[in-house]
Amino acid sequence: MSASAAAEQIDALLPQTQCTRCGYAGCAPYAAAIAANQADIDRCPPGGAATIEALALLLGREVKPLDPQCGAEGPARVAFIDESRCIGCAKCLAPCPVDAIVGAAKHLHTVLSERCTGCDLCIAPCPVDCIEMRPAPAGRRANDAALNRARFAAHARRLARRAEERRRGIAAHKAAAPRPPALRMTGP
Repeated sequence: MSASAAAEQIDALLPQTQCTRCGYAGCAPYAAAIAANQADIDRCPPGGAATIEALALLLGREVKPLDPQCGAEGPARVAFIDESRCIGCAKCLAPCPVDAIVGAAKHLHTVLSERCTGCDLCIAPCPVDCIEMRPAPAGRRANDAALNRARFAAHARRLARRAEERRRGIAAHKAAAPRPPALRMTGP
């Protein structure tokens, strides 16, 4: 089996929270590292023991406990924004890998709990500490890896599209900017 095919199979077993607790930029890079024997199968706290067992079975490896340096396995959680403390800085929007936070600059933000994967990535950038993790509502679909993967892909496409628009805008601005006249060197 090729490394890319193995990475796809491994990625399909990961919970797709994109939390980066494994030490990689998301589930797909972690899967690629496992497939290339650059990472062990015990680094996914959101997946916990069940994911480690599934990866061990797929790869013919031994089951091992979760690496405590990556965090601890626990119940599903979702982010919650205390709207009375939110200043509308929008710093929580970009790190959310599944666009579960809605709002705009200088406006209050809120978390769509049915979309939140519990990655915790929105907490650190909040300058007023108005975001906390709470137990996930029962019966929500945020633990659906395929749905999380689709939302993450949509998020990545949106960011790439925005970056391309910025690049084009800068290029157009440079092309339209008047150029200073060339300096002529005159002899003595």
